[in-house]
Order: sequence, then C-alpha cells, then structure tokens
Amino acid sequence: MTTTGAHPPRYGGAAGQPTVDSWQEGPHNRWTFAHLGEMLPTASVPRHFTSAPAAATERLAALAVPGLTQRLEETYTDAFLVLHRNNVIAEYYRPGFGQNDLHLVMSISKSMCGLVLGALVDSGDIVTSDRVVHYVPELAGSVYDGPTVQHVLDMALHLNYSEDYLDPSSEVQTHDRSAGWRTRRDGDPQDTYQFLTTLTGDGTVGRFQYCSANTDVLAWIIERVTGLRYSEALSKYLWSKLDADRDATITVDSSGFGFANGGVSCTARDLARVGRLMLDGGEGPAGRVASEGWVRSIHAGGDREAMADASFTGIHPHGSYTRQWWCTGNERGNVTGIGIYGQYLWIDPATDTVVVQLSTWPEPDSGHLHELQNQLLLDVSRSLDEPLAADESEPQKITAEETAPETKEPAT
Repeated sequence: MTTTGAHPPRYGGAAGQPTVDSWQEGPHNRWTFAHLGEMLPTASVPRHFTSAPAAATERLAALAVPGLTQRLEETYTDAFLVLHRNNVIAEYYRPGFGQNDLHLVMSISKSMCGLVLGALVDSGDIVTSDRVVHYVPELAGSVYDGPTVQHVLDMALHLNYSEDYLDPSSEVQTHDRSAGWRTRRDGDPQDTYQFLTTLTGDGTVGRFQYCSANTDVLAWIIERVTGLRYSEALSKYLWSKLDADRDATITVDSSGFGFANGGVSCTARDLARVGRLMLDGGEGPAGRVASEGWVRSIHAGGDREAMADASFTGIHPHGSYTRQWWCTGNERGNVTGIGIYGQYLWIDPATDTVVVQLSTWPEPDSGHLHELQNQLLLDVSRSLDEPLAADESEPQKITAEETAPETKEPAT
C-alpha cells in the first residue's frame, strides 16, 4: 500500500506509535498514562453522582407546538434544545439521558470540520482553489489527484464509494473498519490515511455526491498545514472559542487520526454554541473562528444545479450543500448540520434561533423520520415568529451553571 508519510505524533519526540501491546512500556507510558482513552475503552466517572433519570426531563412550555413531547418521542429523541438569541428557552432529555451527557453527533462533525478549514482559509494557510495533492502528495494516483479543496469541501466530485451503512461490502464500512469503528478484516487498510489513498473515481467534478471520506481528506489537509493532530486543531480553531461547558471527544484510529467525518461527541448545549457561532458571523465568545464572509457563504447556499441528492431535495426542493453544511434554500434560510441516526443542528436566521435535536433512530437513514424531524424543526422555528411572552419563555442564559430542566414523572 501507499506510504502516507509523516503524520503529527501523539506526543513530542515519539519514536513510533503506542499500541495496545506497548502502551504500558516506556517511553510511550509517559504519554499513554495521561491519554488512556485513545488506547482503551474508558467510562466517565462524574464528579457529581446523579442516578439516571427514570423519566424524561423537559421544559417545553415556551413553544407553541402541538404534541411536541409526543413528536420528540416518535423521532427517538435523546436531547432537544432551543437556543433563542442567547437564551435556552426549551429543553428535553429522554429518560436515562441528561443535560451534561455527551452524545455522538455523527456527521454534524463534518460541519465542524468545515469551520476549522474556514479558519485556515481566512489565515491564508489553505487556498480552496489549490489541488488537494498540493497539500497531501500521498493522494497522487487516487480520486483526489486533480480535484481542488473546494470540490472536496462541497462534495462535488465523483468517487467509487458506497455510503450504504448496512452493506458489509460498502466502502463506508471499510472506512469504518480502518478507523476502528468495526472489527478489521484481513486486507483492510491499516488506518484512515491508508484508506483514503485507495479511493478511485472517474475524475469528474461539479456534481454533488455525499461521501464521508471527503471530510477526512480535509482533516488530513488541516494536519499538514498546522502540524497538529486533527483533534488538536479542532480544539485550537473551534472548541476553545465556544466557551463550552465540557470538553468534546473524537474517536481516533490506530495512528491517532481523528475521525473528522463523524466521530465527535458533545452535549446538546455545547453543540448549540456551534450554531450560535453560525448566527454570529463566525465570532465565538472566546474569539473568532471563521470570517463573516465564510459564514455568509454558507448561509447563501451552494450550487443548486449540482445537488443530486433526491432524499434531501425531496424535503427541500431548493436545497444545496456547501462547505460541509446542508442548505435548505427555503424562505427562512435554514441551514443545518445532519448526522445519521437523527442528529440535527438547525439554524433559523429569521428568528435568531438554534435548534439541536439528537436522536437514536433504529436505522441509520430513514426518509420517513427525516420528514418528521424536518417538519418538527420547521414548526419550532415558525412558532418563534411571534415574540415570546416574558412570563412564558423563562429564559436561561447558556452558561456553565444551569438549572436542569424539570423531570416529568410518568402519569399513573
């Protein structure tokens, strides 16, 4: 297989990479003993013990949306949050899941990567009209030998890549195995870097094709221009600027490469802060992430003629995709990050509102559930077109010290 060159080491002066067989031995243990979560499965030990709530916790009275609780339950919702301006006006958490719990956001991770890359475009470290191989020569001979960074950002290139999450022979499952998300098979690439070099296509650009590998290529470019591991770049250029309540996490493969396309976990409140950033023109509480122009380009939408995803245009006929964000093209200008199994980060500029809905559908992709969830998000947005009454909204500032929503015991 192709040699993928030098990558950012897990720790300074590293001679090789720690493995599950060598992590206890020096010199690797100087790093692994403080980063064990990258080597072995770990469980959190909360500093405040609270038993998992037996019933849903909710604060939804501010939203004039009929049957809201039932609709959240029907869409397998684990966490739901509405951030109106800077106030949390509504929250819901299913039984057993709480306000401070991290939730996998799947492909909303892609939208975060798009913001990190935007920061590096603004600084001049990346030029989107440059060819991908200008930054990552190891991709010469692959499908990425020719397309520009912008093509990859907008997923506007053809790849021989099946995104069928349930097909064991699909490229997306090989991708998962290379990243450590599934049990490896003989002959699989040794890590994500190697996997990306194997991808082929017919060389055409300009037409949308959703492909998770594209985001990991962007992360590889980010590593090359910063000298940081992707997990570190995500912290430096995005997460550290949000005034987040909690650290996010990202899964890493055997070489330490972060799974940029789908591996981020965070709280609903911290994800809402990413949405708030999108409404504030790229400016975070602790500093600018992306330029106002970068964010404005996302809100403006991508090339509608290039959009070839019937499942998305079936719901949003004027929809498009740009810079790792889905753009509905509707009259409200809604923009969203979307992840399989029901993850949504929904931006409603018309009411200065962010809606987070994190679910666990029983299947990765469902046209029926997408329709239900999109209609719910639109109904929530429209319900805020009229000003909230002061005595109804009971707003809470989105700060680290919060009162948890009320726990609703089941009726007896």
